Amino acid sequence: MISKFDAIRPYDDTDLPRILTKLFNNKEFIRTIVAFKFSAWPKFTWPLLGFITRHYIISQISGIKNLTGFRRLVEPYVQRMIDTTTQAFTVSGLDKLDLSQACLFVSNHRDIALDPALVNWVLHINQQDTVRIAVGDNLLKKEWVADLIRLNKCFIVKRSAPDRREKLAAAKLLSEYIFHTLQTDKQHIWIAQREGRAKDGNDITNPAIISMLTINKPKEIEFADYVRQLRIVPVSISYEFDPCDISKAKELHQVDLLGAYDKPDNEDMRSIVNGITGKKGRVHVHFGQVANESFDSAKQVAEYLDKEILAGYQTFSSGKAALQLLEQLTDKNQNTSPTNSTMEMKAAIAYLQSRMVQLNEAEQKKLLTMYANAYIKQRDRTQQNG
Repeated sequence: MISKFDAIRPYDDTDLPRILTKLFNNKEFIRTIVAFKFSAWPKFTWPLLGFITRHYIISQISGIKNLTGFRRLVEPYVQRMIDTTTQAFTVSGLDKLDLSQACLFVSNHRDIALDPALVNWVLHINQQDTVRIAVGDNLLKKEWVADLIRLNKCFIVKRSAPDRREKLAAAKLLSEYIFHTLQTDKQHIWIAQREGRAKDGNDITNPAIISMLTINKPKEIEFADYVRQLRIVPVSISYEFDPCDISKAKELHQVDLLGAYDKPDNEDMRSIVNGITGKKGRVHVHFGQVANESFDSAKQVAEYLDKEILAGYQTFSSGKAALQLLEQLTDKNQNTSPTNSTMEMKAAIAYLQSRMVQLNEAEQKKLLTMYANAYIKQRDRTQQNG
């Protein structure tokens, strides 16, 4: 049956045979897998490796009849990623949530793929339904990428509409789809608090996201009541170390210098791969409570989310170490030797210094500020409340 949401919704079981056939026959999809898995092999071997890879994938999923079976293929890889790239993975707050009703999880955004993947993993290992994930169409320039992520419960946020009228129509459709998912399909949703990652470490909710969520509100319903129906849950995702910190620092510096950043075509894909495979240290996911206050505006909801996400964020030692190194970089005469620091602080300082050697001084400041910002905001908030 044709639905008004067909252009943006995740794929369902009826789509699976058609989409898998498309993927198997997409040469670029196969080449991308080969380039990732066999990057050290001579390129003249890639055509043969592509042939082998294609038939291996077909054999792996030949018995899969539905999307649940398809997604189960991913589970061992997520577990392996957590085991091999994190020092510890911890969770808090989930046990205090009523998950018998669908929730709209709104989190800070540090990593393109991992942020929603980790929220999903936490729900999965706690025997809860996983989320439908909002993904911007800027990441879907290649058809095979769009197909692959829509097989994994992702729906499309159309950001590239050419004019204001189409942008408004896309926002209304998206808002209606999100409400339908929560209220009719009874499915959880994940969406980032802002468009694009917080590369500078400032987790700030864009009120436009809240405006989009509520643009579907009927006139007769009060704003606060509609927000309550959305069951918004703030989520704080904390990474001790960011595998993409160097590239983010360089981008931020280029924006300062030139006023803009010219992103290479493959950069998002490279960031996804680096985020998944790179060292992350300790990772923590904190779930807040359902937003149940009497909000009057999108701005109030955004401010509430900022406060709750910051409160649930863990800065680890990397935040304090970054501030110490930043102060040393700013004041060359300041002695910030870690000799009296804990082993944890020494390790964090050593790691950050190993990243800094690949950057010029201006880029180093960007990298350190990225790590320090949440720590500074938490410290200042504690001092104000004290």
